[in-house]
Amino acid sequence: MLIWTAKFSRKKAAGAVILMGVVMAALIVLMGRAPEEPEIPLPKLTTNEERVAYLQSLGWDVEPEPIETLQFLLPAELEEPYRTYNELQLSQGFDLTKCCGKQVNRCTYTVTNYPEQTGSVQANLYICEDIPVAGDICASGARGFQGPLLRTTE
Repeated sequence: MLIWTAKFSRKKAAGAVILMGVVMAALIVLMGRAPEEPEIPLPKLTTNEERVAYLQSLGWDVEPEPIETLQFLLPAELEEPYRTYNELQLSQGFDLTKCCGKQVNRCTYTVTNYPEQTGSVQANLYICEDIPVAGDICASGARGFQGPLLRTTE
């Protein structure tokens, strides 16, 4: 028969209890974290053909040439009207804050298949470092609107 003995002082026992508590707390925190959703890679849009194909993949038929292209510097911190516009972008998985302080290109195309709209409808596609970072569908005039670029299934 083998007998093991150990001497513990109160300090060592308290230290062991504290150490076990810290380890258990760390395990609970690590196991309780929600798994991060994998980020869907956005396509690189370096050419006009790639931009048109991207819009078509979202369900929009557009004229092959943009009616306007514009390059601008996004402010280092979003203020109005960018904040309100970014709320629309966040609802469809884009986020302008990732491009604060960077050059952004806006390409505007004429949409030819917008349902129940007789006037001119346009698709705005915002691109930063060849990646789409924002977009919207809009029309001006009496029945004007601005909505998400990404179509929802109804």
